[in-house]
Amino acid sequence: MATYKCFGCNKRVSAEYLRKRVRCPYCGSKMLFKPRATGTKVKAR
Repeated sequence: MATYKCFGCNKRVSAEYLRKRVRCPYCGSKMLFKPRATGTKVKAR
């Protein structure tokens, strides 16, 4: 399941909560983003 973060308070918001509302339950901000996983870097030869 995807998790999102709030730009205002930087807390995690579950996708289940976002089905009902598009606001952060902690601070009320409408700005949310989906954090990316860190990738591995490969060195060129």
